[in-house]
Amino acid sequence: MSEKTYNVLFLCTHNSARSILAEGLLNQMGAGRFKAYSAGSFPSGRVNPYALRTLDRLGCDTGSLRSKSWDEFAAVEVPPMDFIFTVCDSAAGEVCPVWPGHPMTAHWGFADPSATEGDDEAKLAAFAHTAQLIATRLRLFTSLPIEKLDHQALLTELRRLGGQ
Repeated sequence: MSEKTYNVLFLCTHNSARSILAEGLLNQMGAGRFKAYSAGSFPSGRVNPYALRTLDRLGCDTGSLRSKSWDEFAAVEVPPMDFIFTVCDSAAGEVCPVWPGHPMTAHWGFADPSATEGDDEAKLAAFAHTAQLIATRLRLFTSLPIEKLDHQALLTELRRLGGQ
């Protein structure tokens, strides 16, 4: 088995909910094989507190999570990304920066749990549901035999996971 650690960037417009959930979950699930990051095209500057509460409940480390611009990851001095996934439809439709290293990209859309109206319990339930959907997709992703698939086969699998 390869000892390579794959860098994965999750993008969403505000980098406050879905991309944060994906970053926290993959860093927990990736077992050192994957290092996850997240960013936004127009970051809100704050992480949604329901995202943090959800990740805390799932035992994920939230200490380093912050809302940040995708420009941080287009710089030459950052670790090159192997995979970039958009997790919201608006980010998928935006013109992205040119990513160093030419990572594989796919769109994995999820409904925005922060758009849920209602009381605290309803909002937490929406975030928990979204986290469950993301975790399911991440389990499938992390089980792929990445080292054994050629570029086109891997890209096909990544897009299939996103329902494209």
